[in-house]
Amino acid sequence: MTSPPKKGTRTSTESRALDTYVKLLRASESVHAAAVRTLAGHNLTPSQFAVLEALYHVGPLCLSDLARKILKTGGNLTMVVSNLQKRGLVIRERGAQDRRYVSAAISDKGQRIMERAFPQHARRIVQLLGHLSPEEQKKLGKLCRKLGLAVAGFTQAQAPSPVRPSASSAVS
Repeated sequence: MTSPPKKGTRTSTESRALDTYVKLLRASESVHAAAVRTLAGHNLTPSQFAVLEALYHVGPLCLSDLARKILKTGGNLTMVVSNLQKRGLVIRERGAQDRRYVSAAISDKGQRIMERAFPQHARRIVQLLGHLSPEEQKKLGKLCRKLGLAVAGFTQAQAPSPVRPSASSAVS
């Protein structure tokens, strides 16, 4: 039986992976923190903005598709959507035939907020990623996608398609 490596003794593979992981996390957290500051002026949390942004760009979605799209659990999403509904920013509706089916759509009030918030947020992201050249941004995007798909167990060819609204998810 082999004993664990002594503190401070790592393989080059382990050191490289850990170093890359720390850099990835720090960069992601720094960029995210700087990007979401624009949301405070609209009284939105990052999760609330993610829900509104998905509904704003994709259209009405069933809650399970919405949760998958914004990478949230069902329980967390239910709370976020409930809070947005209380503020009149989303409309939630149960299916007529299947009461378990719940869809969400952005309300007129939510649409007006996103018409102001999204362009500000997009400008901020462009500003933040402007620290990288266009080629570096493309390369980083490809590397992040490759890593994310591999960790999720997909190859590039198996990559899931983006969630799109279906006729059954439309809210009347």
